[in-house]
Formats: sequence, C-alpha cells, structure tokens
Amino acid sequence: MNSPILLKEAEQALSLIFSGIDTQVKENLKRLLAAFRQHRIGTHHFSGVTGYGHSDLGREALDRVFAQVMGAEAAAVRVQFVSGTHAIACALYGVLRPGDEMLAVAGAPYDTLEEVIGLRGHQQGSLAEFGIHYRQLDLTQTGEIDWQTLAHAIKSETRLVLIQRSCGYSWRSSLAIADIEKIVQIVKQQNPNTICFVDNCYGEFVESCEPTTVGADLMAGSLIKNPGGTIVTAGGYVAGRTDLVEMATCRLTAPGIGSFGGATFDQNRLLFQGLFLAPQMVGEAMKGNHLTAYVFDQLGYPVNPLPIAPRRDVIQAVQLGSKDKLVAFCRAVQQQSPIGSYLDPVPAAMPGYESELVMAGGTFIDGSTSELSADGPLREPYTVFCQGGTHWTHVSIALEAAIDAISAI
Repeated sequence: MNSPILLKEAEQALSLIFSGIDTQVKENLKRLLAAFRQHRIGTHHFSGVTGYGHSDLGREALDRVFAQVMGAEAAAVRVQFVSGTHAIACALYGVLRPGDEMLAVAGAPYDTLEEVIGLRGHQQGSLAEFGIHYRQLDLTQTGEIDWQTLAHAIKSETRLVLIQRSCGYSWRSSLAIADIEKIVQIVKQQNPNTICFVDNCYGEFVESCEPTTVGADLMAGSLIKNPGGTIVTAGGYVAGRTDLVEMATCRLTAPGIGSFGGATFDQNRLLFQGLFLAPQMVGEAMKGNHLTAYVFDQLGYPVNPLPIAPRRDVIQAVQLGSKDKLVAFCRAVQQQSPIGSYLDPVPAAMPGYESELVMAGGTFIDGSTSELSADGPLREPYTVFCQGGTHWTHVSIALEAAIDAISAI
C-alpha cells in the first residue's frame, strides 16, 4: 500500500467537492460580514472588563452579532461556559421544571449528557433528581429518525424536545438542517408550546443556516468547536428565543443576573475574530472529513458519512475493527500534531464518559475539536471519530501516518 499515492488520488477525486465547500464558505462569510457591518463592529468592542462584567460593550455587541448570524432573537456568548455540555446543561436546567418531560428524538444522547439527565451517576443534582422525566425515541434499524412514532409522541407534559444534531459516538447520520426543520414542524403540530432545543455542537456553519433559522426555539454549543474558529480559548453559547436564552443564562449566573453578568476580561477580540474565521475553519475541516472518508473507504473500512455524502457536521467516523488499530490511529495523529507530538495517547477513563477513551489532540487550545483531533471509545466496533482541522493539508499528512500505522498491525 502506498499511502502518498492513495492520498493524491483522493485529492484529485474530491476536487469538485472541495470547490463546492469553498462556495459554501463564501456564503456563510457574507452572512457574517453583513452582521459585523450592521452592528458597526470596531476596535472599541475589543476592550474587555473585569469583575461583574457590567457595561461590557464588546460582549453586548457580540451577542447581537451572533444572534443575527444564527437567525435567532437573542444569544449569549460567554467564556464562563466550561464546555458545550455545560451550555447545554444550563439550557436544560434553565427551561425545565419538576414534573416536566424531556423527549430525545434522535436516539440516545451523547455520553456527556447521560449524567446530566440522570441515566448514569447519582447524587450529582441530575435532571432526574429534580423530578424531570426523560423519554427517548430510538432510531430505526437503518439509523434514521422514527418519523412515524414522532408524529404522535408529544404528550401534554412534554415540555422540551432534545434534538442532537451530531452523531456523537454513535453510528448514525448526523442531522441536516432540513431534518431539524421537519422535526420542529412535527412537534409544533402536536403542541406549539413544546420547546424544540438543539444540541448544535459540531454543526455550526456546515450549512447555509442554523437550526434557529428554521424554527428551533433554543440551541447551544461550544466555542472551542466550530464557532470559535480555532482561536477562542474557552466558552460556549446559547441562542434562540429571548426569554429562553435569559432562562438559560440565569442558570449560568443566577436569577436576577442572567445575561447581564460575566466579564470577558481580554477575550473580546478573540471572540469576534474566531467567529469571523469560523466559516473558513469549518470548510477546511469538511475537506479533511471527505479526504478521510475517501481513503479509508478505498482501504475497505466502513466509514460514516460516505466519501461523497453531504456533510452535516465536522465529524468523520471510521470503523477500524480492533482496539490495536484504534490506538495506533490516534497515536499517529498525535505524532503529526503541532503540540505534544511526543506524547503517547493511552486508553483511560474520562469524566462524563461511560467507556474508556483514547484521544489524540495536539491542539493549541486544550480540548479544541475544531483543530485536528481523533478519538474513540474502547468498545466494539472500535470506531475512531476524526474531527476538525485548520487546513485539510494537515489532515492529509496525519492520514498518511495513520494509514501506515494501522497497516503494520
């Protein structure tokens, strides 16, 4: 097997797809520039504040820009969110009340939400411990939304529907914006007051609009994924209906403070610049995804999505079939990373996850999955999930090393 030749063939075969991604990047960037222009963003918005965060002009302007870009009434972009899971948890705790039901419509949620919901763990203040009921609609045998069951799934107590856009650590198709719009329509037909909430992690700027543009009431995500453009150092966001955004931020800060608190310190410039860079970084990650899918499909490994399938997030899954190959793949990616190339990823338990994980992420921002990373749970069928990439050529270099590593096993 000659990995450089295989990768060269892949680049040539995917040239038209790469061109299409560049067109998508341009459209999303136009949308961003229009928002920056309308809200008259200038260098005076880069100055941060300390302490309580009162009168942070940059933070307030960024919220307005972000809301417009996301097609939402309001947004709260905060460095105080520890992660996407934290932003999602604040939204759920902010909106749900004892006796309410939350219905997950895309199968089991991502691992890190299981303890938030109360499916694992105890005495941690999960939603279940506060009397919030959970129900889920399993996917069909082909990994699709069970549309027939969804059509009559909403009950009087169903306060919120959870829509996880990305596949997470499951072997299903991530949801397209069209899928999310259809879910929202079906839910609202049964009960217009049921809140449609989207876990938007990994999905921002992959398509030409966001879930809140097509009717979702609220969504949340991480700034060290897509919308941070690989340079934002921490944080997350919530966006959607004004009242729901405020309810979510009351859990981040405190009732009575809500979105009016939270100092950005010296982060405003990075938050604005990261948002500006986001469409380009997402485009590069999508190219890397296509490249990964193409070469491993050629090598005979199951891949999801397929090589030329439309991208719905920035995750590419490859079933490697053995623990040794999963570990070898991640080690190869780590060795081709700019930071920590000398480190040796080893499987280990990680807070919030059910299985041991092996993770490669030699990134400038700790845990940034908008930069190139690869990880996977140590359970059958030993699938590696490749994410991010600041430029697809870096992905190509890492893939060459990964192909050679697993071929030696």
